[in-house]
Amino acid sequence: MKKTARRSAAAEAKAAAKSAKPATRPARQMNGADCVVECLVRENVDVIFAYPGGASLELHQALARTKDIRVVLPRHEQGGAFAAEGYARASGKVGVCMATSGPGATNLVSAIADAFMDSIPLVAITGQVYSKYIGKSAFQETDFFGMTLPIVKHSYLVLDAADLPRVFKEAFHLARSGRPGPVVIDIPKDVQQAAVTPVFPAATSFRNPLISLRQTATDGQLQHILSLVSAARKPVLYVGGGVISAEAHKELRAFAEKTGIPVATTLMGVGAFPENHPLSMRWFGMHGSAAGNWAVDESDLLLAFGARFDDRITGDTNRFAPHAQIVHLDIDAAEHNKNKRVHYPVCADLKDALARLNKLIVAKKFTAPDTGDWLPRIAEWKKQHPFSYGESQHILPQEAIHALYELTKGEAIIATGVGQHQMWAAQFYTFDEPRRLISSLGLGAMGFGYPAALGAKVACPDRQVIDIDGDGSFMMNIQELAMAKIENIAAKAMILNNQHLGMVTQWEDRFYQSVRGQTILGDADNIGGPHNIPGLYPDFAQIAAGFGVKGRRVIKKAELREAIQEMLDHDGPYLLDVVVPHSEHVLPMIPAGKSVKEMILS
Repeated sequence: MKKTARRSAAAEAKAAAKSAKPATRPARQMNGADCVVECLVRENVDVIFAYPGGASLELHQALARTKDIRVVLPRHEQGGAFAAEGYARASGKVGVCMATSGPGATNLVSAIADAFMDSIPLVAITGQVYSKYIGKSAFQETDFFGMTLPIVKHSYLVLDAADLPRVFKEAFHLARSGRPGPVVIDIPKDVQQAAVTPVFPAATSFRNPLISLRQTATDGQLQHILSLVSAARKPVLYVGGGVISAEAHKELRAFAEKTGIPVATTLMGVGAFPENHPLSMRWFGMHGSAAGNWAVDESDLLLAFGARFDDRITGDTNRFAPHAQIVHLDIDAAEHNKNKRVHYPVCADLKDALARLNKLIVAKKFTAPDTGDWLPRIAEWKKQHPFSYGESQHILPQEAIHALYELTKGEAIIATGVGQHQMWAAQFYTFDEPRRLISSLGLGAMGFGYPAALGAKVACPDRQVIDIDGDGSFMMNIQELAMAKIENIAAKAMILNNQHLGMVTQWEDRFYQSVRGQTILGDADNIGGPHNIPGLYPDFAQIAAGFGVKGRRVIKKAELREAIQEMLDHDGPYLLDVVVPHSEHVLPMIPAGKSVKEMILS
């Protein structure tokens, strides 16, 4: 559903009158920009990540007049939007970002696409040129409404200030409800300046009732799922990020324990089920656990809850879970049979469905599946093939992450960039709660980690928040050291610095005879690293110092834990540059388009 907001004030008043709850009218007239701020306050927005410009100037002036919303200034619009995502991922609330028209708006696109891919609730507000200039190639004009249609749940171009209360009410409802996602609100400057006496609706009303309808499974559907569970001998729970979005992790754990079914998550689902639990197989897929991959491959019943069968999980879909009956329980019916044909699709809210499944297990004569041979087999796989790494005289990236896990006792929020370090973070930091791993997983956007960590720290100021990053990914939004310093956001950055684009280098080593195609980030004639410290480029600690952020480089293995502890104990933002070799590969690995049968273990 995509439309331009053109409803008149009279039509809005008529619609509000029909609402089940009375609308509220402020006693005073205001301009459109002040109306936007009032809308945000009414949606309980407490922070917005916003970079100003000519077409959003009125909005920033209105924000300057309120004490109810904290405005965090990034140093690049992309950094601000990723920070809003980090805020949303860590808190479960809607993240809000704002930019001016033209290039300011287009700099938000990667984060909007990222939120769309990973189902993150985000509202992106953009200033637009004066209405009379739209479509005339005015200075800093882009068709942001049209440009973002493929990567949003909904886009609005507001041409009447009287529409603002309805638009914002709808936008936040759409962003957070059902399958969460991003919504764009584009507001011309004259609409921001226009005088209006707004009517704030108390509830949303859509022409299509399915938008607001809560999807629920029938008792018959749930009882059929339980009958399949009872008959299974090799059942597996395949759990995705939808369980976290639905806040259904407690219900999931209860279901797994009542049925005795082992659990393998996606990377988006990490933390939905405690990874230290005996039934956990951690996460599976291209670089996931051998046990999880083998269990899914041999399963006779695969319960896919809140997952979308993406290629990094399935590999060759024709050979994915070839022996299993597949149940797919998801809030979004569009995901059913999209990537993988399933035997029993059910469209339903996961929290409701899991809660009712648990009640049915207690109320009915449920027979738990006979997993007497299955669970010991999985336990042996886990024992024989854990995530592991070798020995080296140098600091290995895996051991740096494991040391961080031990020193934080697994209680930190971990953000990541994209690359090898991202996979190692998920392998060697164990997550027992949801919303602890903040990572760009569907889009795989480099530069995500550090601004996302800052947003997560704003959302959770009392929690330790660390960005585990690579030197390549960190460089893409390094300017946000200024946001950390000036806004006093005490998130940390631990850079695993191997002077290469590590994941691409790994593919070069595996499939391209180690030919380097612009994957060396330093001086190719004088490659830095543990063997050549003078050749390291750039000096991240000095860069951090230039921003007023404390930084340190650590090279010797004997100093690693002490350096990490110094980072954790520091009151403000901190950058720790950990120098590691570039020769390490992320394993296990299922090559793209292959199946678990081709999994590389060593």
